[in-house]
Amino acid sequence: MSQSTSILLLGDGPEVSRLQRRLARHFLTVESSQTIDESRALVQRCRFHLLVVIDPRSSWTAIRDALVVGDGLPSETLLIVDRPSAETAIEALQNGVSDVLLRPFSTEELVAKIGAICGEGLEHAAARMGDSRQMLVGNSGPMREIQALIEHVAATPSTVLVEGEAGTGRKLAARLLHERSGRQGTFVAVDCRAIDEPGPQHEMLGRARETSGDGTLFLEAVHAASLDLQAGLLRSIEENEIYPVNTRIVASATPDLAGLVAGRRFRADLYYRLSVIRVGLPPLRERRADIPLLAAHFADELSADLSLPLLELRPAELDRLAEYDWPGNVRELRNVIEQTLRLGRLPADTLVSPARQLPGAPDYPLDWTLEQVKRHHMARVLAASDGNKSAAARRLDISRRTLDRKLGTSDRE
Repeated sequence: MSQSTSILLLGDGPEVSRLQRRLARHFLTVESSQTIDESRALVQRCRFHLLVVIDPRSSWTAIRDALVVGDGLPSETLLIVDRPSAETAIEALQNGVSDVLLRPFSTEELVAKIGAICGEGLEHAAARMGDSRQMLVGNSGPMREIQALIEHVAATPSTVLVEGEAGTGRKLAARLLHERSGRQGTFVAVDCRAIDEPGPQHEMLGRARETSGDGTLFLEAVHAASLDLQAGLLRSIEENEIYPVNTRIVASATPDLAGLVAGRRFRADLYYRLSVIRVGLPPLRERRADIPLLAAHFADELSADLSLPLLELRPAELDRLAEYDWPGNVRELRNVIEQTLRLGRLPADTLVSPARQLPGAPDYPLDWTLEQVKRHHMARVLAASDGNKSAAARRLDISRRTLDRKLGTSDRE
């Protein structure tokens, strides 16, 4: 879809603001108005390609005549109505409306319909929809900086290290780097957590050739790589086993990768090879201003994907979301929004945060035994390692068998 497309929405009610949010992620300008007078004032100031009329209160001919101001009337019009208003749609089509969209509809259908009206073609609309999902949603200061950095470095061949806690969108950032790079090759992801033995490393490194020349090889969770795998990866990079095919390498890791280097659990030479450019994703608790926007984004996306009614969260519910600490970050927020859509209400038992801790205070009760504290710390390290037991054991400097015994886990779980 052309990023220069501008749209004017005419209608009142909560659906208009939802449509504006949904379309703003795909088009350059999306303005809304509740009355014909407001629309007239907007078309006098701005040039719109498309007018979207939601549930017209009067006939289309009356709306059209009222909006004719010089050359300001948008050249194309889309009418959104309920199925019982089919006669209204027929009258509008007979009098110059470009197309009609009947409820219910998904975001994909709406974007495709606008693409067809504006002459972009359905495949361009679909491509634009696919691209829109490869984005980092947020308008807070930290996220604007991240978005600007990705746009700035995407087209360079430099290796990028994406750092962030689990659930912050590390893989999404890597995909966005690939999408914005202009590379024609494919995006190939290799999960370092899935490689526990040194043998498969050659097979993994060989997957770089799947990137079709100038694609991106994404080394996911590189912090979990064993020392043997790290050595093989470094050797492959230094001996040009990857670069002859012009493959760009992007790696992701937890924020403490430099600490693993200091503790000699991650090779310093490989660290410096991978961190030519560093992109640090903030945890959700450090960008709470983005929570309402993320919640609306996930609600729009999931309601369309799952064919569920869209719910508008009340201010008190948004306050609850903002007060929660989100240990699972954006991924956890998305799960909560899905639960909300399925239940028809915000789940009351999943947003219980521990009391905010004073600086330097432990995150466990002071009457715990030392053994309980140890188990608690092991569980946190395991969570920070994305559930990879081998990586957690290496970070704790214990055997995997000891970790299983202390936490009461096993490979059968």
